[in-house]
Amino acid sequence: MSGEALAVKPPLPRSLYLETASRCNSLCETCILTFGGREPQKDLGWEEFRRVVDQFPVLERVLLHGIGEPLLNRALPRMIAHLKGRGATVLFNSNAITLSPRLRTALIESGLDEIRVSLDAATAATYHKVRGVDAFDKVVGNLSELAAAKREAGTARPRVSLWFTALKANIDEIAGLVPLASRVGAEGVNLQRLVYNGLGLATAEQSLHGRLVEREEALIQHAAAAARGAGIVFSASGAVAPEVSLNPAQEDRPWSACRRPWSLVYVTVHGNVLPCCIAPWITAHYDGIVLGNLFRQSLAEIWWGPRYLEFRDAIQTEAPPEPCRGCGVKWSL
Repeated sequence: MSGEALAVKPPLPRSLYLETASRCNSLCETCILTFGGREPQKDLGWEEFRRVVDQFPVLERVLLHGIGEPLLNRALPRMIAHLKGRGATVLFNSNAITLSPRLRTALIESGLDEIRVSLDAATAATYHKVRGVDAFDKVVGNLSELAAAKREAGTARPRVSLWFTALKANIDEIAGLVPLASRVGAEGVNLQRLVYNGLGLATAEQSLHGRLVEREEALIQHAAAAARGAGIVFSASGAVAPEVSLNPAQEDRPWSACRRPWSLVYVTVHGNVLPCCIAPWITAHYDGIVLGNLFRQSLAEIWWGPRYLEFRDAIQTEAPPEPCRGCGVKWSL
């Protein structure tokens, strides 16, 4: 994209990441919330939700998650139904621990398009090691019951996918995800890169990005073959094959390929606007990535304001904003 094109005033975003809860019922060893988080914990209220989404003239895609567990917010089904009424595709990541019968019914009736279940394991022991709580059997049971509830309701939605953050500590279990997905009615398995910051298991030593050895590549290829045989979509960060995602081509200034500051916004439960969903996990200077606040400013004021303009300009240089320097660009959407 040329400098002249980048100077054009970008249209208001149609894609929104909206954090609906900044608290959680897991203690994941790869999550910044386990180690203190970035903002005070709370749930997004209904009026706060409306103050955010009503500022977007058009919403095509909304992800109702951030640093926290969306299912803990009691207003979540109502929020989904409102967004579906506006014509948006709606989805979120969840640990599915509290996916109760009442909530399963409410999510189906809301029109939710997809629930992405963060699992990170195929056995209870590894789940407990990575996710910090003993809830593997509970989650598997909840997903099986969701599949039964969908069959009873005669609907294929919400689509269910299993998400696996690849670590040195859990990569041996990736093969077990395909039979597990078949068992619980999941349509896809997604391999995520580890976003590491030195906390817990989120370390460079645990990352497989650009460091796959032959045995690990074979494990992934075996899982991919099993998924094809089972009719399950096996994807990875950047919507590419897992082995491509973890063994990317080397590029100069990879951050300059990112278009998120021109196409979407991430909003926290406190109304803070951030450039993307990865930035709060890896930045050492949180205040520096807050580009505005939708509880105090308008979307137009922030989106076309000086802080966003400076951020967009900097990402095209040899010295990008601090959280962008280690970004692999093609993180999962």
